[in-house]
Amino acid sequence: MLLDLFHEMRTAEVPVTVRELLDLHEALGKRLVFADMDEFYHLARTILVKDERHYDKFDRAFSAYFEGLDDLAPHLEAMIPEEWLRKEFERSLSPEDKARIESLGGLDKLIETFRQRLEEQKKRHAGGNKWIGTGGTSPFGSGGYNPEGFRIGNEGERQGKAVKVWEQRDYRNLDDNVEIGTRNIKLALRRLRKFARDGAAEELDLDGTIEHTARDAGLLNIQMRPEKRNAVKLLLLFDIGGSMDSHVKVCEELFSACRTEFKHLEYFYFHNFIYESVWKDSARRMHERTATHDVLHRYGDDYKVIFVGDAAMAPYEITQAGGSVEHWNEEAGHVWMRRVTAKFNKVIWLNPYPRDAWDYNASNLLIRELVHEHMYPLTLAGLEQGIRYLAK
Repeated sequence: MLLDLFHEMRTAEVPVTVRELLDLHEALGKRLVFADMDEFYHLARTILVKDERHYDKFDRAFSAYFEGLDDLAPHLEAMIPEEWLRKEFERSLSPEDKARIESLGGLDKLIETFRQRLEEQKKRHAGGNKWIGTGGTSPFGSGGYNPEGFRIGNEGERQGKAVKVWEQRDYRNLDDNVEIGTRNIKLALRRLRKFARDGAAEELDLDGTIEHTARDAGLLNIQMRPEKRNAVKLLLLFDIGGSMDSHVKVCEELFSACRTEFKHLEYFYFHNFIYESVWKDSARRMHERTATHDVLHRYGDDYKVIFVGDAAMAPYEITQAGGSVEHWNEEAGHVWMRRVTAKFNKVIWLNPYPRDAWDYNASNLLIRELVHEHMYPLTLAGLEQGIRYLAK
């Protein structure tokens, strides 16, 4: 049971295991949900998905599996005996429900009346108190108000009941293969926090104080612990201008996330590749620049360094003196990058282009070699991989 759903999840790259499938079987066996697709959707997602990054993949797999089941409904109805359905239906009725049905002459009378009206009705009907349709107070239809009735079809409002919520795919922006966006920026922050908390200053340990005070028969025993604070130092260098103009938004969001999370943050801009100088104000970059030598000497080797750029320049901009498209550089760009990687212990490069496009650009191959293959795509998954390396 549900093996095809399990295979759909694995095909969609949802990291679901057999253990979780067995847990879902156990939950169904205990009737946590019954005969309600929407409730089953929420139960399955709760059990099978452990990380909200995979919600969109789960929705796609769930929809792919169940969209074919609607076609089976007529065949299933023909296979299930009417007497079995009648007994199962009666078991679900409360005494009050049974009393209401009796007001129409009993269940047999209700079914017979339904069949007669189905034969008599020749067109769609909305509202009213007799014909099968939507709204109104007829016992037969959808979206209406009658305590003794059948729901026919999916038309109408259905009184607040969600229908196929998985097809809405509200979580598509949480996919870890999409670029960092306004909805999933919090996920990026969560990954940055993994290595942003470190410190030695002390703060009150409330739980420890309560525990030790209780052990000492109510005599106050204050406990202190190292304060968790942002002690990690981060140096950000952004490629701006040219082909990076189309990636301004994602770079702004990453920069905003870092400024929020890191107390010790320094940033600079460059164009295409790093040379003898960088800048902080693009409007005044021709007049107010910072020598790269000063950056190398000003910041200690305990800084983590992140370059952000598309690595899409001409190869000679990296390999040749005078290769810069804006000025004459006395030393080739690769010389400066080697100085950076020699000074700082951890250097990564975040690339807004998808990974499968990197090998078509010779400059990309050169940069990956210079940063010792620590180039990562600017997605949640790529950012997590890069942060994991920096945290080692």
